[in-house]
Amino acid sequence: MTGSVTGSEPGAAVGRRIGIGLMYGLWKPRVLGAWRVPAAGPVVLAVNHSHNIDGPMVMGTAPRPVHFLIKREAFVGPLDPFLRGIGQLKVDRTTADRAAITDALGVLERGGVLGIFPEGTRGEGDFASLRAGLAYFAVRSGAPIVPVAVLGSAERRGRAIPGLPPLRSRVDVVFGDPFEAGDGSGRRTRAALDAATTRIQGRLAAHLADAKRLTGRSNDET
Repeated sequence: MTGSVTGSEPGAAVGRRIGIGLMYGLWKPRVLGAWRVPAAGPVVLAVNHSHNIDGPMVMGTAPRPVHFLIKREAFVGPLDPFLRGIGQLKVDRTTADRAAITDALGVLERGGVLGIFPEGTRGEGDFASLRAGLAYFAVRSGAPIVPVAVLGSAERRGRAIPGLPPLRSRVDVVFGDPFEAGDGSGRRTRAALDAATTRIQGRLAAHLADAKRLTGRSNDET
């Protein structure tokens, strides 16, 4: 599949409709602050990641179609053409994946929404460890970052399907205020990106704490 199709807006729009049907059909998403996502123009959604449904949950609850950077290991068998068809982007996390970088920047250049798990992999979902990729995309494109906290996806295991949250359980998705990653200079040096990453980490951690207070979830729940 060519780069022109990868990350296509029509594909992501289809993915959003699928996400809406699945997420609202299987669980009870409670969405807060979706109005904070700019209605037009490039945006980067920075999402915490504690469960495999976090990406589909954001796809189904965000007010705009989202193109997620997803690890290449997920693109296996029939999932490969499916994920590509709904506008998702494959990335090799073991190297500087130039094709993925080009595709992601292309999404932003076309005024689309790029979704990133800045922790790099599924973990505690607390934004404790960030990779520099998020800062690079935001500074390079000038797109604002909107922090997104998904809470409740890894809280309990379901009885019907142990690998998923209990069916019809509540999952909170909290969108934060958009902010600029850079210092206004437009510099993309290693030092500038490191400084931007530090700023981003502080904003994301603060949003996660606010989201937990807002939703009534205790500090040790994600």
